[in-house]
Amino acid sequence: MALVVLSTAVAGPARAGGPAGDGPLLEITAAVETPALFDDEAGGDADADDPAIWVNRTDKSRSRVIGTAKNGGLRVYDLAGREVQSILPPDGGRFNNVDLVTGFGAERQDYAVVTDRGLDKLRIFHIEASGRLTDVTAVDAPLLFSRDAAEVEEQATGYGLATYGRYAVVSRRHSTTLGIFRLEEKKNAISYRVTDKLDLPQHFRLSTGATWTPCLEPGEEPQIEGMVVDGAAGVLYAAQEDVALWKIHLDRDRFVGVPRIVERVAEYGAPGTFDPETEECTLGEPAPEAGRIRADVEGATIYPTGKRDGYLIVSSQGDSKFYVYDRRTNRPLSSFQVLDSIRTDGVQHSDGAAATSVPLPGYPRGLVVLHDGENKPDDGRVSTNFKYVDWRSLGLRARR
Repeated sequence: MALVVLSTAVAGPARAGGPAGDGPLLEITAAVETPALFDDEAGGDADADDPAIWVNRTDKSRSRVIGTAKNGGLRVYDLAGREVQSILPPDGGRFNNVDLVTGFGAERQDYAVVTDRGLDKLRIFHIEASGRLTDVTAVDAPLLFSRDAAEVEEQATGYGLATYGRYAVVSRRHSTTLGIFRLEEKKNAISYRVTDKLDLPQHFRLSTGATWTPCLEPGEEPQIEGMVVDGAAGVLYAAQEDVALWKIHLDRDRFVGVPRIVERVAEYGAPGTFDPETEECTLGEPAPEAGRIRADVEGATIYPTGKRDGYLIVSSQGDSKFYVYDRRTNRPLSSFQVLDSIRTDGVQHSDGAAATSVPLPGYPRGLVVLHDGENKPDDGRVSTNFKYVDWRSLGLRARR
């Protein structure tokens, strides 16, 4: 395991005191939304969380959006937002995050990789040319973090996920631990093995000289979920929900260097008291170096415009905003919200995000897919889904 990180230095220009203002908040609408998922018995306990965009290189009209639905498994959608496939998890399974591995193995195939937080495993699905998914996980695939089945029951299991090359970075629920796992072919199946681990901090030294620990339920550590890897730069962006967005360098199958903060949450440094009855924290005033992101900092994705240029997008779940940074420098650029329209409702309390700059039918400059944590109208039943946003609506030019 890599050494525990003690530094909370800030990467790039976003220094103590928070990043500079990012101009007016852009208000946009979604072009398409997927069917509602209902987290109740009638709905199969389906709860949307994290999307990935698979581009069909030979027929872009048959590209797919793959979304996790937790106890409801996986949902696969076409570019019109219609569900074309539903995959249930195995007994005890709960699918949390999803990402893609392309051109992998002897046959150079594409795969969707999923964290099964219920069973503490990765599940790997082959993506056929038609866009249909088939589970090819090796039957003897190991546990990600737990020592045995009894520890799996405690549910400190695989949680967030980001892939690069033949590797997957996985976070551990209720923990600060990250692991790198190498995918490996085993006959007609895919397994994996751990190659490195890293712990992000649990406690933070403030500019006032005080030490701060985020307010959480007793026994929990400040966990990480939203992640994305910039493969060209060899960088992992990891969202530690109650703390900050981190920038962590990678060297093939290892974490290297000192992780640095891109931006802290707005609640950074605020003293808190946990109320066991409400399961909420009452917070005091944040530290001077707090940022703009309202906890939780969540879904992270990259829209590339060149080998190293483009945009990094991060979800500010607490106030239903999204912040955009320059991919190369991490300089704050803009922010946006997705509001209600005649065709679709807006995006609230978003978890996962995915983006592609590949031109697709109906999306000539690319597509952004966002999780909506409060789909409307609810008609008495809480629902979630995914929203498709045309990149052109963000008004961001190519940065090369």
